[in-house]
Amino acid sequence: MDSLGGGGVQDGPGTEDPSVTLFREYLRLKTVHPEPDYDAAIRFMERIAEELGLPMKKVEVCPGRVVAVITWVGSRPELKSVVLNSHTDVVPVYEGHWKYDPFAAVKDADGNIYGRGSQDMKCVTIQYIEAIRRLKAAGKRFSRTIHLTFVPDEEVGGHKGMETFVKLPEFHKLNIGFALDEGLANPTNAYTVFYGERNPWCDFILFSKRLLTGDLLNVKIHLCVISRLNISECFTLGDVTTVNMTMVKGGMAYNVVPAEMDVSFDLRIPPTVNLQEFEEKIKAWCKEAGEDVTYDFAQKHMDQNFTCTEESDPWWHAFSSTCKAMNMTVKKEIFPAATDSRFIREEGLPAIGFSPMNLTPILLHDHNEYLNEQVFLRGIQVYERLVPALASVPPLSGEE
Repeated sequence: MDSLGGGGVQDGPGTEDPSVTLFREYLRLKTVHPEPDYDAAIRFMERIAEELGLPMKKVEVCPGRVVAVITWVGSRPELKSVVLNSHTDVVPVYEGHWKYDPFAAVKDADGNIYGRGSQDMKCVTIQYIEAIRRLKAAGKRFSRTIHLTFVPDEEVGGHKGMETFVKLPEFHKLNIGFALDEGLANPTNAYTVFYGERNPWCDFILFSKRLLTGDLLNVKIHLCVISRLNISECFTLGDVTTVNMTMVKGGMAYNVVPAEMDVSFDLRIPPTVNLQEFEEKIKAWCKEAGEDVTYDFAQKHMDQNFTCTEESDPWWHAFSSTCKAMNMTVKKEIFPAATDSRFIREEGLPAIGFSPMNLTPILLHDHNEYLNEQVFLRGIQVYERLVPALASVPPLSGEE
């Protein structure tokens, strides 16, 4: 057994569950922005495919950006498939704020595994893989084909990843019926399930010689958000529109009034909001402020699709009834940020965001991101039940 400073302990060979060892190995791959080592990730997946005895296809969606697809063909491949999606990239780190090297996958004495991506979302990747490994070893096979997709660039918007992939023939040939993707940890005993996402808008407003009017516009945007809240209701972050002023550009000297100011807002808008009406309000406020106040978008997603969570829906019923059989408490929410699921839903396909991490603080993108090994191992067992349930959904209308 070797150790790292600060009391972190790494188990030696033979004393650790092989699934945990694989998880820690994957965490050590530096698929971190701004220069993620995607070649290392692809080599890792090629090895996994060989171990599983399953074929892997590589689809270059953009130069240097490859989606890997490992496929377990079902007994009835004409039926729509189940996709287990995960992204291979992780966000940057401030190493000085970490207890341990964020790419050393240190496991401390309490079994907490520290590493960038331990929650977002390399844990889920390995849980998928290990669940498939165990099901194959048990001699199982299901009617529906299962695809494991490993996608780049989710953490930088997915433009050279899933957003492009869903437009390619290789994606449509997967014949997808339902997809699982990432969720969030939950500090309680419950598991959070996401059936939709807020739309990210990046709005640039240009003020020319009307700075005071511009301030009024900023106040109006925030009042719009506040006025939507009914304090008698209980909201999650995904239920409400949020507005954050994130950048201000302009000016040439501290004692000269700027000729122009460019102000950027990050807006996150639930799928329940009428997006056309929302933009009309912004347009009207700019017009009221003066003809030299204009706006534009660096990013504007208009997806208002969400996945059905009624028990009458066969996919949701398979998911929820399996969770219930495992005595799992499930909380349904709108995802407060953005994941690759939005691109799948935009194609008219149902997708659920789910990471089986209960009793765990939410630490994605944070310093000292970690996941306890017992929570990780329990997640594999969860997928061992969920994957067969989804891959065994009876033929739907139009599939016979």
